[in-house]
Amino acid sequence: MENINRFIEYTNLSPTLKDKEIDKLIREAQDHQFRAICIPPFWVKKARRELGNSQVLLVTVAGFPLGFNMTETKIAEMKQAIDDGVDEIEIVMNISAFKSGMPWVKVELAKCASFAHDSEIILKVIIETAYLDADEIESACKICADSGTDFVKTSTGLAPSGARVEDISLMRKVLPSRVGIKATGGIRTYDDALQMIRAGANIIGTSSAPQIIASISEK
Repeated sequence: MENINRFIEYTNLSPTLKDKEIDKLIREAQDHQFRAICIPPFWVKKARRELGNSQVLLVTVAGFPLGFNMTETKIAEMKQAIDDGVDEIEIVMNISAFKSGMPWVKVELAKCASFAHDSEIILKVIIETAYLDADEIESACKICADSGTDFVKTSTGLAPSGARVEDISLMRKVLPSRVGIKATGGIRTYDDALQMIRAGANIIGTSSAPQIIASISEK
C-alpha cells in the first residue's frame, strides 16, 4: 500500500515525554508526510510553532485517559487546545456513565461536537473498546454518530488491550459512511496497520510509525 503514510497519526502520549522527543516526532512526521501527530495538550503550543504551515495536522486529547471529567472540564480543555493551535481533538467518552446507561453520554458528546465544529475543529471520540463487549461497541458507535462525532477511535493506548480487527469490522458495519474510524493501540507493524485499514479504519494511530514505514522497504 503505497500511501499508508497518509493514514498514520504518529503518536506519543507517554507520561515521561520530553521536549526533544516532540522535536523528533515533528521531524519524522514531516519527513514521512504522516497525516498527523498526536501529542499531550501541554506540548500543543510548542508543536504548533514548530510545524508552522506544514501539512502535518496537529492532534491532542481531552478528558484523557479515563473520560471521567465533567463536560465543562472537557470543553475547557478543548478551548485551550484550540487557542493553542490544534487541528483535531480526541475526547474520551465517559465510559462510567455509558456503562450506567445514562443518556448524558450523548448529551455530552453532542455539546463537545458542537463546540468543536463551531471552531472548525474535527472531533474524534475514544470509546475504549477494551472495556466494551460487541453490543456495547455497537451502542457506543451509534451514540457517537447521533451526536455529530467525526471519527470514533478504538483506544487510548493505556487500557489492557488496543485495536482488534473484529472490532474495526463491527464499527464499520454500524457507523454511517460519514463517520470515520481511528484504530490505535498495539499497532506496531505494517501488517498490523494494513489489517486495520482493510477492516475499515480510516486512520491508524501508532507510536511505531517510522518503523512501519521502514518495514515496507524490507518486504
